[in-house]
Amino acid sequence: MRQRLISFVICFSLFVAGVRVSAGDSISAKAYLLMDAATGKVLAAKNETQRLPIASTTKIMTALLALEQPNVKERFCVDADAIRVEGSSMGLLPGDEVSLYDLAGGMLSASGNDAANAAAVRIGGDLSSFAQMMNDRAASLSMEDTHFVTPSGLHDDEHYSTVKDLALLAREALQNPMFRSLCSQSHVTLYYGNPPYYRTLMNHNRLLSSYEGCIGVKTGYTKTAGRCLVSAAERDGVTLICVTLSAPNDWEDHKTLLDRGFRASEPVTKEVDVSDVQIPVVGGTQQTITVRAASTLTACLSETEWQEIVREIECPPFLYAPVQKGDYIGDAVYTYRGNVIGRIPLIAASNTAYHEESPSFFDKILQFLKAHIRIPIG
Repeated sequence: MRQRLISFVICFSLFVAGVRVSAGDSISAKAYLLMDAATGKVLAAKNETQRLPIASTTKIMTALLALEQPNVKERFCVDADAIRVEGSSMGLLPGDEVSLYDLAGGMLSASGNDAANAAAVRIGGDLSSFAQMMNDRAASLSMEDTHFVTPSGLHDDEHYSTVKDLALLAREALQNPMFRSLCSQSHVTLYYGNPPYYRTLMNHNRLLSSYEGCIGVKTGYTKTAGRCLVSAAERDGVTLICVTLSAPNDWEDHKTLLDRGFRASEPVTKEVDVSDVQIPVVGGTQQTITVRAASTLTACLSETEWQEIVREIECPPFLYAPVQKGDYIGDAVYTYRGNVIGRIPLIAASNTAYHEESPSFFDKILQFLKAHIRIPIG
């Protein structure tokens, strides 16, 4: 009886502490990782920092950089040399007119190596310069075990990443609305060619049609890398990111990991208290104004983890009167272990009218003289 009690206490303590999801021995991948997208919390992992070839999951970075450029829908003629590349293709031909948006769509659906090369040359001038841009962006995301050589993911011994780094990259990419839209469509319609015309490409990601709530992200395969897959799914306000590398049974691996993750992830919603925030008001009937949160904060965190949340107020140093109740003032930004988990709009909690100051005695004398005394001119 005592042994059972001790076992129960241990299990309960582990549950409260928020331990990782058990994946068991059923996962075929050499390396895998399951992450809560909102908090960046790792729910399950194996060999999470082992450097491995990543095949076409590379195109997550290439597509993201393409979509972060200005004028992404501006049309240009593809570089004829760049599109002469082996492997999967979106069907580009010399002389084709295309946009970076179309190329990103071609990468995220048909996994076009031609699209990746064309985008790289357009943005970086040449493949090696673009690879440096990829590595700089990786460094900015703390992808410490990643090195890019090609924009497409064709094998190179110095081209590698980890499941942890790919999860960080997917988390960033999904915050880009165009990237999120393109990678979540089972079929995407793009406009390119010579002359351009509309054509529809099928996404290689089977999970988009076979797993409830799937919103992307990217498949990959080379003989050396094996089957690689980065996926993301949403259910009941929870978004999970799953990465597998060298996974013979990747589709089932992802379904298993995502299912276990959703079962273990119960979002908690809390009211946002910003009663301590007061903004000075210039020229108002009140010297300061209080704010209130326009929404609540939801995250998959234990009570202990909630205590680690850090709040930062992003509001102007002062406001000019008048201020109306409900006016947008700024944001309360909540982070968990360096990851932004919520940006809550802050609105004015009351009205503050413009304060018209009474004229001084001297001003009143001047007003009287101007009104009653005519001073001859000339």
